[in-house]
Amino acid sequence: MEQVMVKNLYCLEETIAAPLLEQAVYPWEVLPKIGAFILELGETLPEEEYEKRGDDIWIAKTAQIAPTACIYGPAIIGKEAEIRHGAFIRGKVIVGEGAVVGNSTELKNAILFNRVQVPHYNYVGDSILGYKAHMGAGSIASNVKADKRPVTVATPEGRIETGLKKFGAMLGDEVEVGCGSVLNPGTVVGRQSNIYPLSLVRGYVPEKSIYKKQGEVVQKEEGQITMAGSMLGVIDGKGNGCNDRK
Repeated sequence: MEQVMVKNLYCLEETIAAPLLEQAVYPWEVLPKIGAFILELGETLPEEEYEKRGDDIWIAKTAQIAPTACIYGPAIIGKEAEIRHGAFIRGKVIVGEGAVVGNSTELKNAILFNRVQVPHYNYVGDSILGYKAHMGAGSIASNVKADKRPVTVATPEGRIETGLKKFGAMLGDEVEVGCGSVLNPGTVVGRQSNIYPLSLVRGYVPEKSIYKKQGEVVQKEEGQITMAGSMLGVIDGKGNGCNDRK
């Protein structure tokens, strides 16, 4: 079950939430702790770089916040992040440096690593999006099962009981999610993988793969160029993670 561990999904150098994630084996273990972590971390942020607005909201002075955006605390908005017109941040949210939260996008109890893009009509609840992850227009991370039972994570070695009734998706670094896709509760997508548009995804998607539909997932080939949404990626065969993330 190592594929779904924090160490195999994320480069922790690319998030202010690294101290929280370092305590976890599986990333979803931190979901109930995000709010308290923000309250503690927020009080330590340098005043020359961050401004506290309202109750428990810390916004970097270099961030761009549209006047029509709605932000509830606790929340931290990182340096040079862009919160666009009509964005709705419901609290317990960390938006990383250079990240984009767009029109009609709603975030709740989530961590967005640096340079994440959720730019058009996205819902991201009880989720963690890794460095440079991108969700195409209208794609969502559904966070509650229809029967309201606790979410399990399906891995190649078996299911993991999380004990969480609210758990959206864990997207590894540089994941591309195509437009109009639904990530069902408990979805985990490995680093540098692509999800086809209009996909219905559940369970674990291996790193460096292309999810076409349920039961049809193929590995990317070295040198292959793939596109999802508006971002272009090249698979260079050099591995993944912090060493080749740029």
